Amino acid sequence: MRGTRHRLRTGAALVVAGAVALSGCDSTGPETAPAPSTSPTAARTFTAGADGVGDTYFPTYGNGGYDVGRYTVKVRYDPAKDQLTGTTTVRATATTDLSTFNLDLAGLTVSAVTVDGAPATHSRKRNELVVKPASGLINGNGFVVEITYAGKPKPLKNETLGDGGFLHTADGAIALGQPESASTWFPVNDHPSDKAAYDFEVTVPDGLTAISNGVPGGKVSSGGWTTWKWSEKSPMASYLSTLVIGKFRITTGEHKGRPVYNAVTTNLAKGSADASIARTVEVADYLESVFGPYPFDAYGGVVVSDSRISYALETQSRPVYAASFFRQGENTEVVAHELAHQWFGDSVALAKWEDIWLNEGFATYAEWLWAEHTDAYTAKEAFNKRYAEMSAQVWQTPPGKPGAEKLFSESVYQRGGMTVHALRVAVGDEAFFEIIKTWAAEKRGGIATTAEFVALAERVSGKKLDALFDAWLYGTKKPALPKRL
Repeated sequence: MRGTRHRLRTGAALVVAGAVALSGCDSTGPETAPAPSTSPTAARTFTAGADGVGDTYFPTYGNGGYDVGRYTVKVRYDPAKDQLTGTTTVRATATTDLSTFNLDLAGLTVSAVTVDGAPATHSRKRNELVVKPASGLINGNGFVVEITYAGKPKPLKNETLGDGGFLHTADGAIALGQPESASTWFPVNDHPSDKAAYDFEVTVPDGLTAISNGVPGGKVSSGGWTTWKWSEKSPMASYLSTLVIGKFRITTGEHKGRPVYNAVTTNLAKGSADASIARTVEVADYLESVFGPYPFDAYGGVVVSDSRISYALETQSRPVYAASFFRQGENTEVVAHELAHQWFGDSVALAKWEDIWLNEGFATYAEWLWAEHTDAYTAKEAFNKRYAEMSAQVWQTPPGKPGAEKLFSESVYQRGGMTVHALRVAVGDEAFFEIIKTWAAEKRGGIATTAEFVALAERVSGKKLDALFDAWLYGTKKPALPKRL
């Protein structure tokens, strides 16, 4: 994600505009329903799945006891009434013997739940849907949950990080946010440590477009309604899912055998926003030369214009950008930032939110690399400017452990990017670019931690890097300028 306040540039001026920042098991799951539990249940002890994954910053995010392989989300939204109806099918595998399990679902009313085709008991505890199947679920066995629900979707309120989730708009809706948003429009295990594949079918009134993640699957119209289909087969963290409904200028194409789907709201005059996201594949190709193969099956971007959204988010394969990024003209730096996340944050996702610098530090550094590639300024110049001009607060906030309240602080973005450059200086260019390509390749489709990145950097470079990372990620004082080790 990139908030407008993070637009610190090299050159005559610093642009620091206010923004609100929102929002391990990995598998794409089976294409067909997993086999229902058939093993004997005698002598087994079935227990309730945890109501959170135990994240250090957000302990109740996500749920324990199972690993999701695939979601099939079918929703119908009527903007005139602000009403959503949906059926979501969750294909998962039990990771312990479960008597009950939870899914995250905020605000909507559930009318029916089945597990492996049999009716299941369900109840609500705030934003938790508690499901009790007719019989216990056995560790290692697959199961299929189908949830039918409806209601008026609402965003999740967060006084510290800003609201995220489903927003009703004048011509449709936007579902977007970080660190949580998906649970406002479908039941989900809402933590990046449980990535899954997704299929979306979104039905809206004729004349509106419904955009989501991944490969477009076409549309079908009937009786005044149009159903839009999308599929993301690569493992995706739940907060990276999105739904944008409205009227858009659509540009489609193909690049390297993958579909390209760009959309700009018609509420915005044609101009710099269109020109900026039209360069998506150009920017992606450059980043591919630095980070290794592009990790997904589609390219694209969506530009929205809504006063409640003043950030860009790296929604997988199709980032969403606030119109404010393009008010001063063409802006490919923000495109580079969000596309870099496709490697760092999307393909390689967080095991825990504490390590968010792994996402934002590399995306910020990608902006500097892109600027160097386009002869705007060098990465070294960007580093030096920040080193000289950053506020004391940045140095007092360790990006490797910022705290939940400072998850999207300037330190995470800018000092995170500086940490990446400090590593480059310490190990030299050859080792540095090998490190980041190796990281993207070895962790592709999975989740990761800072400790794993440090270990890999030391392995590839052959250098001891504890002191460097301790100073740049965890220190509360301005580190000394980096030097070649």
